[in-house]
Amino acid sequence: MSAGKKLFICQECGYETFKWLGRCPSCNSWNSFLESSPPSSRRDSPPARVSLLKDLPLRVDHRLRTGLLEFDRVLGGGAVPGSVILLGGDPGIGKSTLLLQVASRLSVGHEVLYVSGEESLHQLKLRAERINAGTELPVVMETALENILEVASRLRPGVLVIDSVQSCYRSELGGVPGSPVQVREVTAELVKLAKKIETVVFLIGHVTKEGVMAGPRLLEHMVDSVLYLEGDRGHSFRILRGVKNRFGSTNEIGVFVMEERGLAEVVNPSAFFVTRRSRSVQGAAVTASMEGTRPLLVEVQALVIPSCYATPRRASVGIDLNRAALIMAVLARHAGDSFVGLDTFINVVGGVRITEPAADLAVAAALVSSLKEKTIGSDTVVIGEIGLTGEILPVSDINIRLREGVKLGYQNYILPRASLTNLKDGPGTVNITGVDNIKEAIDACLLG
Repeated sequence: MSAGKKLFICQECGYETFKWLGRCPSCNSWNSFLESSPPSSRRDSPPARVSLLKDLPLRVDHRLRTGLLEFDRVLGGGAVPGSVILLGGDPGIGKSTLLLQVASRLSVGHEVLYVSGEESLHQLKLRAERINAGTELPVVMETALENILEVASRLRPGVLVIDSVQSCYRSELGGVPGSPVQVREVTAELVKLAKKIETVVFLIGHVTKEGVMAGPRLLEHMVDSVLYLEGDRGHSFRILRGVKNRFGSTNEIGVFVMEERGLAEVVNPSAFFVTRRSRSVQGAAVTASMEGTRPLLVEVQALVIPSCYATPRRASVGIDLNRAALIMAVLARHAGDSFVGLDTFINVVGGVRITEPAADLAVAAALVSSLKEKTIGSDTVVIGEIGLTGEILPVSDINIRLREGVKLGYQNYILPRASLTNLKDGPGTVNITGVDNIKEAIDACLLG
C-alpha cells in the first residue's frame, strides 16, 4: 500500500476499500465508510510457528476470582488469563466504578495496572476513596497506546484495566481517538498483548444512542467476552449481562445496587423486584423468569385506559413492544379481550428487562386485569408462554422457578398443564393450577 493512498473502512464491520462506497458489500450498511490514513509503516511480525495439537501440553487455566460473586458469575466463574473483556453501558451507569472495585479486589494477590484515559489521577483517587477502593492499586494516566504497551510490557501485570478504549489512540494512525479506525487498531494491539503476556485485559467501551458499542462492530468479535451494564437511572438496580463469552455461558446475569459507596451485590434479587402487598391490586402479575441458571421473580404491571387520540398509544418498558403487541392480538382473537381504542402501558418493576417468553402469561394477565378492573391474587405466580393459536406452551426449569416462588412465600401457581408432568417434588403445601389455553388461563388468574 503506497503512503499516498487513502483507506476507507466500514465502521460497522471493518471492511476496507480504497474508494468510498455508499453501501458496504460485506454487511450491507449504508453510509458507513469513513476515510482513514493508512499507517506509515507496519510492524514486522515473527514468522508463524506451526504445532501439532497432540504435542501441546494440556493446561487447565485457573480463573482469577474478583471476590464479587455476581461479577464472577457472569464471567463463568472468574476471568481467564490472557482474555480480553469488554464492558459497555450508558454514560454514568457505573462502568468505571465497577471496574475500579474489581481492580481493587484483584490487586490483593495479583499485579494490577489501572490505566485512566478520561480522568486525572486526582479524580480517580477521589472516586476510589468514595467507594473504599484499596490505595495500593497502581494507576497511570495515559492515552497513547505506545506508552501503555511499553508500561504493560515492562510491568507485566496480571490484570490490565483500560478506561476507556475510545480514549486511547495510536499515533501513527490518522483520525482522532475514538474513531472506528483507532478503536479497532487499539483493540487489536491490546488483544495481542493479552495473549503474549497472559494478562487479563478489561476494556471500558462507550455505547451509542442506539445502545450498541461505539466503534466498528468488529470490536465485539475481537474480544473474548462482552458485558453490558444495564439499568435505569431512576432505579438503583444495575444488571450486568453477558452477551458474549468464549469461556462460559452468555445467559448469566449479575445484579447490583448502586449505593453511596459504589456497586453492592444483590444476592437475592427476587426479593427486590417484586412488590409484596397485603392486598391484591389491578394490573399487576408476578412471574418467574430464568436468567441463565438463576430464577428471578419479577412483577409485571399494566395500565389500560381509553385513548384520547385517533391512534392509541402502546408503550412497554422491560418487555419487547412487538412481543406485547403479539400477546394483545392473541387475547383479542382467542379470549375476546380487545384493546382497540385503548392506550396500553406495560412496565416491569425495578428496571428489569425480560427476554424469555415464559413471561407472556403474566403480561396477558396484567393487561386483562387492568382492562376488566379485576385483581390477581397477591400470592399468585403466573408462568407460561403463549402461542399464536392461544395455547399455553410449556416452559423449561419449572421446578427451579417454583422453588424460588416458594422461598419467597407465594402459595398459588398458574402453569402450563404440559409442564405439570415435569414437577419432581409435587405440589406440596402450595396450590398449582394447570391451564391449556389463554381463555382458561385468564379465568384462573382473575379473582373478580
